Amino acid sequence: MNVIGRAARRYGEGPDARPGDWAYGGGLCAGSNDDGPSGRAYGDRGQAAIEFTGMVPIILATVVLLWEAALVGYTFSLAGNAADEAVRAATVAVPGTRVAACTEAAEEDLPGAWNLADVSCQAENDGLVKVDLTVELPLFFPGVNIPIEVPAHASAVKES
Repeated sequence: MNVIGRAARRYGEGPDARPGDWAYGGGLCAGSNDDGPSGRAYGDRGQAAIEFTGMVPIILATVVLLWEAALVGYTFSLAGNAADEAVRAATVAVPGTRVAACTEAAEEDLPGAWNLADVSCQAENDGLVKVDLTVELPLFFPGVNIPIEVPAHASAVKES
């Protein structure tokens, strides 16, 4: 190829220009010894890998936040269920053992990884039993807790 043809091809002009030339943005063909204006022989090859590597921390942070949100929701569900079970146990218990039955039922109903922070069982004179409890919120994995507590409240009328 003559010098004029080579210059024309370099800028994407001339009859022998092809899609791998610089004017088309594709870099050079393999085996060519002409480095061109930028010296890059492979164009944007590997760009997707670099972008994926940059996105990995964002993807992981999103997954962690979604997991923690799921744990928050599940903890609210567990706390409400534990309060319901505790008040149910207190309403059917013998009058002198209502508080003990209430506390035992609240602790028994929670899975082992969730910790019960506080339980308050009250039997009032008008026949109403009230339970207020809090469950510690786990961080990432059940059993690793943060100092945030999820409250729950339940009440029912005594049956005995």
